[in-house]
Amino acid sequence: MESPFKGKTGLRRIWNAFHYSLDGLSAAYRHEDAFRQETWLALVALPLALWLGDSTLERVMMIGSVLLVLIVELVNSAIEATVDRVSLERHQLAKRAKDIGSAAVLIALINAAVVWGLLLFG
Repeated sequence: MESPFKGKTGLRRIWNAFHYSLDGLSAAYRHEDAFRQETWLALVALPLALWLGDSTLERVMMIGSVLLVLIVELVNSAIEATVDRVSLERHQLAKRAKDIGSAAVLIALINAAVVWGLLLFG
């Protein structure tokens, strides 16, 4: 069965998708402490990347690694919300899903640290 929310096409679909995305960013910022912290870190890191990067490639790598953290955190938050929506009881599979999402965020953070470290000190 198709979703009743599907069906819009063309510019209307793009406009709706843009607003749904803004709603998602707003919800993540309001309800997810980790996303809020990483957003503030990004607001500091992104201008620093523009200033500290010696070349366009270095700037792109530094900015990309920071944005990747935000992207993975958004996906992790979506996974956690979905698991909680299904059930709040403790279950091994729910824990596994949340732990794997958290591990993805950790890897994205390590990636950002390695990229920044190699470019600034390597």
